[in-house]
Amino acid sequence: MHITCWGSRGSIPVSGAEYNRYGGDTTCMEIRPMSGETVIVDAGTGIRRLGNALIAEGRLTCHFIFTHAHWDHLMGFPFFKPLYRQDASFHMHRCPFASKFVETMLSRVMSPPNFPVRYSDIQATIQYEEACPTCFRIGSLSVSPIALRHPNSGSGYKFMENDRSFVFLTDNELGFSHSGGPPVEDYIRFCRNADLLIHDAEYTPEEYVHTIEWGHSVYTDVIDLAVQADVKRLGLFHLNQDRSDDHVDAIVEACRSLLREKGSPIECFAVGSGWTMDI
Repeated sequence: MHITCWGSRGSIPVSGAEYNRYGGDTTCMEIRPMSGETVIVDAGTGIRRLGNALIAEGRLTCHFIFTHAHWDHLMGFPFFKPLYRQDASFHMHRCPFASKFVETMLSRVMSPPNFPVRYSDIQATIQYEEACPTCFRIGSLSVSPIALRHPNSGSGYKFMENDRSFVFLTDNELGFSHSGGPPVEDYIRFCRNADLLIHDAEYTPEEYVHTIEWGHSVYTDVIDLAVQADVKRLGLFHLNQDRSDDHVDAIVEACRSLLREKGSPIECFAVGSGWTMDI
């Protein structure tokens, strides 16, 4: 599978010279399995550039998956230009929500006074897929959800193809047990031997003292999870909106130092806009 990040910033998009390398767009990931589908995870502001790229490529059939309904993961949706093309079609997977929550969630983003174009004005064909309590498939890709430790809940996902696995756990607080969130041991089992784990690592230990229960992890807890799960690569995600590129680099180096102390061979890096990987 080919994975591209179109946005990894947390809470709100940012701009400025200090964000040039990792980018300022909020969460949007693209996955292309060998069977050829386009899978989009979340619709943060990064989805605007993704939409432009898909139009240029003539790739106008997509599958959408959402982690949760917080604004920074949805605010780019109205600016996804393929929505306004009659030759585009989308499969909206209802994970992690029941009934018609996805339809309601997206229509509210485009309801007055939030946006001048109504959800009913979308020209693309939209098909809503059933909820996914355990596992489902998109072409050659197997998708398994797990509950997040986050206010108002949500889902992380494991994507598997040909015995290769990618686990995406953004907005997940390993240090606090939110309602509905599983124990850390469940995450260890879920991530076991993953070829790639991308995990929320927003806070430093000093910051986390003041941000407990906000729904995001301190990077030391993420390192512990990755080591216990014996993953091969670790991508740090949900980069704080006030974190400059240089500060992100400092956190990456701190994580690499911790991994060396633990004798772990895990490759660790920060995920920024434009980052790609094949696994």
